[in-house]
This record gives sequence, structure tokens and C-alpha cells, in this order.
Amino acid sequence: MSPLLVPRMEVHKQLVNQGAEADLNQALDLLSEVKAGRQDAMLRLYRPEPTVAFGQRDTKLPGFAAAEQASRINGYVPAVRRAGGRAAAYHQGTLIVDHIQRQDDAIAGAKARFGFFGELFAQALQSLGVDAGVGEIPGEYCPGAYSVYGRSATASIKLVGTAQRVVSGAWLFSSVIVVENSAPIRQVLLDSYAALGLEWDPATAGAAEDLLPGLTVDDVEAAILAAYRDHTHLIGG
Repeated sequence: MSPLLVPRMEVHKQLVNQGAEADLNQALDLLSEVKAGRQDAMLRLYRPEPTVAFGQRDTKLPGFAAAEQASRINGYVPAVRRAGGRAAAYHQGTLIVDHIQRQDDAIAGAKARFGFFGELFAQALQSLGVDAGVGEIPGEYCPGAYSVYGRSATASIKLVGTAQRVVSGAWLFSSVIVVENSAPIRQVLLDSYAALGLEWDPATAGAAEDLLPGLTVDDVEAAILAAYRDHTHLIGG
């Protein structure tokens, strides 16, 4: 059992989307509930509607309005998240995992959480046969030192992006795992990043099924829950 996690957690699988902004905001509402002790530590898993989640820094760029419009033209809802860096895109071929936990000193271990969850998701993907590792790929979108990537003989692609929000007394660790149908994500990122004036390498955008054909979101969800069970007792799910 990891010292970073509580001994038991509830699993909540969200089956109905509430909208891009509402789904993002619900994670913050749940963070408040956990902090107040009205909700136990929990995992929230869901498949989002097509969304481009922009970071706070993106909103300050001259091309932000054009990037929002580029998202809409591609059929994605533009939203702004409070945690994380640059723009990331996702749809129902991705899985979002929100881990929400109370902790008196929530700042303590903040950096260690990035390493822990990066390894946890990499190991879950490895259990399915994906050659996964942790670290930033040169030129990746929404770059992060603890991104999870997958390797083929010719390329490395970003598969999991992670972000964290810490408040007094609790923390939220949110992860986006791209599993299926990478082409639309690559296209909306191309258009959105061009509008923002940000350089990146489109070859780094992909999905786990690009490396392991036939892989599904259900497969990845099951592997992640199995990886969690090595560290804590899950209730439900």
C-alpha cells in the first residue's frame, strides 16, 4: 500500500455527461465535499464529451479567441480548467480519472504524487501490452515531466496527461488517458495550437490503440482499477 493513498476509496463511474464545463467543475465541487468530510476519498471515472481544456496561461495569449473558435469548428467544446498547463483535447475515446482525497497537509507530497501516478498509469498500460514509460516527449502538447508515453519501433506518443489541484485540507489529481480514435484529437490540437501561436510536434499526439490495435477504453479502465487495488481497497467499481 502506498503511503500517498488512504486505505480505502469509493469508485464513482459517471455514465452521463453533464457538459464540458460542468464535468470539469464537478471535480472541484467533489474536492470541496471531500475537504469538508461530507464525501470519502474517491475515484471518479468518466468518458468526456469532445472538449479542448485550455490552461490559464492559454487564456492570456492573443490567439485564445481564435483557438476557442477552432475548437468549435472541429466539434469540440472549449473550456478552461484551473489545474494543468497548456491545452489538451479529449473525447469519448478517452478516460478521465479524478482522484480526490482529504489530507491535512495537502501540499506535502504534491511532487511525489506526480511520480507515483505516472508510474501507476504506465504500469496499468504495460499490463495490457503497451510499451509505456514516464517522462516528457520532446515537442509534446501540454508538456509535463510526468506525462505517460507509449513507444513503438518508430515513435513515442503521449498517452496520459496529469494535473493536480491542491487546497487546504484536500487534493485532486486528474488524469486524461487517450485510448481510442486519435485522429480528431490530433486535428483539433493542430488548429488550436496554431491559433495560440504555440509550437509542438503533432507526431506526439496519439492513442493507446495506435500502439495496440483493438484496445478499448473498457480495457484500460479495468487495468487502472486493478493497479489501484495493489495500493488501496476500492469500494464499488
